[in-house]
Amino acid sequence: MTTANRRTHSGSRRDEAAREAVLHAADDLLVEHGFSALTVEAIARRAGVAKQTIYRWWPSKVEVLLDTLIEDSAKRLPVPVGEATAKDIRGYFRRFARFVTRDPAGQVLLALIAEAQHNPGTAKSFHARYLRPRREQERAMIASCVDAGGISPALTPDAVIDAITGPVVYRALTGTGVPRGLVDALVDDLLKPRSG
Repeated sequence: MTTANRRTHSGSRRDEAAREAVLHAADDLLVEHGFSALTVEAIARRAGVAKQTIYRWWPSKVEVLLDTLIEDSAKRLPVPVGEATAKDIRGYFRRFARFVTRDPAGQVLLALIAEAQHNPGTAKSFHARYLRPRREQERAMIASCVDAGGISPALTPDAVIDAITGPVVYRALTGTGVPRGLVDALVDDLLKPRSG
């Protein structure tokens, strides 16, 4: 997680342990019961903290989930940094497909995407805190491979990202699963090797 995305919390190590318990509780409860049934009260109960503790650090359950998503994505779905190869990009998008279909943190991502469709406050926070910073990393990954001469896509990096992640997210949101070869077919079509 970048410093910009990390919320600052005062207090002791015990406070950090409580914070981690809240994030894990929110993640678990979302997977078990869904976004609409998730409440700050339930998170506090599962984490073993007072409701006031949560509200001292987060204004809403959406912000709790965003912190969970930011931290889990950094650990389980890091974007390659430095000079990326076409293989690195393919591997990243394969991991993305697994993340949104099999990882509990991916369920948090899908829940926030869904909630952002009808809640402008969620959409604004989701874009500012998660989507925009991650998009910058993904764009840099693709641009580094283009600059190194590894690929020559016909689309801009942003359009490439949308064209690969869009079908994956759509299938994950609709519960239809992501066919094994879908990501490879999209990558092969969109990220053509630079011809000599």
